Amino acid sequence: MHLFRRSFVIIPSCLSLALILILALALTCSLSSAADTDNAVARIQKAYEGIKDMKGLFVQKNVIKDLNKTDTYSGEFFIKRPLKMKWTYKGKASQDLFISNDTVVIYKKGDNQAYRSKFNKDTYGQSPVVLLTGMGNIREEFIISGTEKVLILKPRKSMAGIVSITLHLSDADFPIRAFTIQDGRSNTVEIELKDIKINSNIKDSLFDLNLPKGVNVYEQPS
Repeated sequence: MHLFRRSFVIIPSCLSLALILILALALTCSLSSAADTDNAVARIQKAYEGIKDMKGLFVQKNVIKDLNKTDTYSGEFFIKRPLKMKWTYKGKASQDLFISNDTVVIYKKGDNQAYRSKFNKDTYGQSPVVLLTGMGNIREEFIISGTEKVLILKPRKSMAGIVSITLHLSDADFPIRAFTIQDGRSNTVEIELKDIKINSNIKDSLFDLNLPKGVNVYEQPS
């Protein structure tokens, strides 16, 4: 799996969002920057209150420092709260990621294989974008610093290795335009979101897993 292996969700052999590097950030902020951060968080949480579903396009860049390698992927995503997601990668390394409540399935089309496992916060790294479904309570989950346009999030508790997430904000209806996740080896995953549509009444059936006949399904340990 080009980016969802347990050993490499965003990291090479141990690059699973469990190894995301902590940036050396100064958390001492002026009163004005603290107010800016509060305003940004409030805007995100207000936006989430009205979101039932969303869809759009994405461009994802994985930078693997140890290998001096950068891979770029693109595709489309569909999300329905509380926790249904379909993440489709186009092109040579085409694959689909499905998350439905407590189940994750990664379907690698070219290999005619699928991998199924349980989803919980300990396996968070299997999809960086899954944080998009839970950003409505970010003060409970993260220590936050930054400005009105860029927020730096550090998990308050262990979150499958994620130690730093940078959110790039916009003035659009959906306030997050991009985010970067970094691990302890300075590897990063950068995801830019485009053409986002909110509350378009996405059907539950979109998230049904209907694999073609003959696909080998492998159960992964939790």
